[in-house]
Amino acid sequence: MSLINQNEARAQLAIQENFMHVVSATTTLLLASLALLGCQQSQPQTQAPSARPGSCNAEAVQNFVGKTASPALLEQAREQSGAQTARVLRPQDVVTLEYNAQRLNLSTNGELVIQRINCG
Repeated sequence: MSLINQNEARAQLAIQENFMHVVSATTTLLLASLALLGCQQSQPQTQAPSARPGSCNAEAVQNFVGKTASPALLEQAREQSGAQTARVLRPQDVVTLEYNAQRLNLSTNGELVIQRINCG
């Protein structure tokens, strides 16, 4: 066997060994991840079924109509509605018009009194 063929054979053997180490490490990580996933406990449901996290339910917060909007009230309404995000909309505000089912909108008058609550 020539010197070139021997070097090629050694290089191929080294590549095969490295490949086997990568496959072995990947398999080990995958199995460890699956084992940890199986150990997770489900979290108890803390919100009402109608207010799932990320799913806006404007009906659940209609009691805020007529109140003055504030950062604390906005956060309270967001939590009670189950929405991911919330915003206060004043009469002259420029807003994006894309519909977002996970966003709560508190529409106010010029004095920040809430006139309408909806999702979108």
